[in-house]
Amino acid sequence: MAIILALAVLGGLGLGSRPPPGLLEGLGVLALTVLARGRSAGWLPLAALVGVTVGLLLVRGAGLSEGLIREDLSVEGRLVAVAEEAHLTRLTLEVTACHPLAEGRPGCDRLRRVRLSAFEAPPMQSGERWALTVRLRPPAGFANPHTFDYEAWLWREGIQATGYVRREPPPRRLADAIPGLRERALAHLERRELPPRAQRWLAALTLGAGEQLTAEDWVLLNASGTTHLMVISGLHVGLVASFALLLGRGAARLATPGRWRLAVWPWWLAGAAAAGYATLSGLEPPALRALVMALVGLWVASGRHAPGPWQGWWLALAVVLLLDPLSAWRPGLWLSYLAVALLILAWQGRPRPREARGWLWALVRTQLLLAPLMAAAVLLAFARLAPAAPLVNLVAVPVVSSLLVPLGLLGWLLAPLPPLSTLCWWLFARLAEALARGLEAAVEWLPLWLPEPALVTPLALCLGLVALLWVLPGLTGALRAAGSLALAAVAMALAPSGIPQGQLEVRVMDVGQGQLVELRTASYRGLYDAGPRFASGFAPVGVLWPPGQRFDDVIVSHDDLDHAGGVALLDERHRVGRFLAPPGETIGVPFTYCRAGEGWERDGVRFRFLWPPADTETLSSNDRSCVLEASVAGQRLLITGDVGRRVERAILLEAEAPVTLLVAGHHGSHTSSGPQLVQWLTPRHVVYSAGRRNPFGHPHDEVVRRFRAAGSCQWSTALDGALTLRLGGGPDRLVESLRRQPWRWGGVGADCLALESL
Repeated sequence: MAIILALAVLGGLGLGSRPPPGLLEGLGVLALTVLARGRSAGWLPLAALVGVTVGLLLVRGAGLSEGLIREDLSVEGRLVAVAEEAHLTRLTLEVTACHPLAEGRPGCDRLRRVRLSAFEAPPMQSGERWALTVRLRPPAGFANPHTFDYEAWLWREGIQATGYVRREPPPRRLADAIPGLRERALAHLERRELPPRAQRWLAALTLGAGEQLTAEDWVLLNASGTTHLMVISGLHVGLVASFALLLGRGAARLATPGRWRLAVWPWWLAGAAAAGYATLSGLEPPALRALVMALVGLWVASGRHAPGPWQGWWLALAVVLLLDPLSAWRPGLWLSYLAVALLILAWQGRPRPREARGWLWALVRTQLLLAPLMAAAVLLAFARLAPAAPLVNLVAVPVVSSLLVPLGLLGWLLAPLPPLSTLCWWLFARLAEALARGLEAAVEWLPLWLPEPALVTPLALCLGLVALLWVLPGLTGALRAAGSLALAAVAMALAPSGIPQGQLEVRVMDVGQGQLVELRTASYRGLYDAGPRFASGFAPVGVLWPPGQRFDDVIVSHDDLDHAGGVALLDERHRVGRFLAPPGETIGVPFTYCRAGEGWERDGVRFRFLWPPADTETLSSNDRSCVLEASVAGQRLLITGDVGRRVERAILLEAEAPVTLLVAGHHGSHTSSGPQLVQWLTPRHVVYSAGRRNPFGHPHDEVVRRFRAAGSCQWSTALDGALTLRLGGGPDRLVESLRRQPWRWGGVGADCLALESL
């Protein structure tokens, strides 16, 4: 029954996230079929299927109406998260009332949770109720390889719109926050004299306050593969439940020596302790998942009319997804359940360890078995691999579970006795600092690895098969070793060989309303433009690559913020051979002039500037833009920056036709991409580097129709995410898009996308 229930919930997730035509009618037919058969056992799975499906449909239908984009809305609600940043305050608001200020607009009363930016906001705290005037847009994020999927994060957090708080009328506080037990505990912790890192880690480990951790903390945890230790997980809730069970059974043994094993109340005490601790930590999705797993685990361990381990596994999965369907899109859920499944496989039917030596070997064996499977799961979920994780977790897991968490929780229990509480947390701080230094040393020795996208899936499959080889019963050691070596050889054979000589890889990044193009050959890496910098101070280039990258050239077309906004970050975090920009521009770093006629060749690819001329004094900043052409094996790339039609006509005598890939001038503005350029160059592919729902209407309808008439395939980073094309490898291939499914390469007509103004 547990398996059927879980499969029904998973079916509801699939139907609700991608509803097929006639979904409601089909559910009605299914309900009538179950009713006709008269089996009551079928009603629970059916109710789960229908409930999850309808719940997701309601979430999907609660989004912001297109007619309310950039409209002033009056909202009231409770702040559930407040984060202070350099220039603004980030708010997550649970909406209780919403209506547009202008008449004749659609309603917004279905909105339940929004994420806002507030500039120069008054002091705000979580739990307060506020009345705000806001402008919203549907949730969206950039789609680039190896980067955080912000749009997916918004979805799984249940955030239905993002936007900013208007300064007029000013925000009004409606009610002060009523601090709960968790808030009072965090305030108590802030008053204690603890080292900053120890205080943050104590809050995260014992109260589930992951928001207390800094970006540096997360970088260290990700690189060392220990992120799972710093959130409220089944490990922490299980420790609390085990401690309560141990106390309860000890008390029962003292009170009723003859029948203490039959006592039920210690198990209920353990469940209540687990529930209380998870509630104290905020009962956020990870804590809720851990609580359900702990309660089902207690039931299975009690043996009282309990399901088997696998039935318990399916039941816990079904209950978690029923309570929080959006958790299906949280990688942490599947990492947790994969780990538990592997532990069931590894230990089912094996005798319980005895003595210290047996328990030590059990810990080592468990970590060694978990390492390849967890590495595979993290690879698939986050496209990264922490080589230090297997060795680090052999030490970190027992230190955290046996020392740090018990010391932290004991400090809270002894809070009425400050000297004893201080002693516990002093020991916690020393151990936490020692562990952090050990993690830093391990990461320096074995840094985080970001494999090439083509290698992620095959490497993850090989690692997963290695884990199965060593965990499945009945296999000989020789077969397991030989299979592991064979899979390692397969993974090495699948490693990408890089870009061949005589080819150019062009990737137009998704950076919103701005431009950044990465150019790579076998031994050359350059950038055309550095992307925008927004009013909040955020520059997308800061999250595209980890620090320490090497770029031979960074060409900045001109000094507008949508093209040069990321220059400072590139100069600060990466190694740049040279910056190039037009004469008369200021980009904040020393640079070499780009001038018409100058060029270079790398790996059989010829780069040359077609514009600007030596004298740029009479030109506007847009018309000074560096115009770059790259040629290889008869195929050509052209990037024109923001030059207008007059300059386009001037460079046509130098530009070679036809063009394989044109990055449209000025993001598709009607001031560029004139008729002469389109007719002369007849580009095979055109890419608009523009922001989704940008206020400028880029790309302009007139420009889209002009390229469509010329037979060009048109693409937009706003719709398709980062776009990649490799030139020089034969006939030009279809543009690779991050947002498009691999089996659907185009929109209207063959492989071409028919665009209108966004």
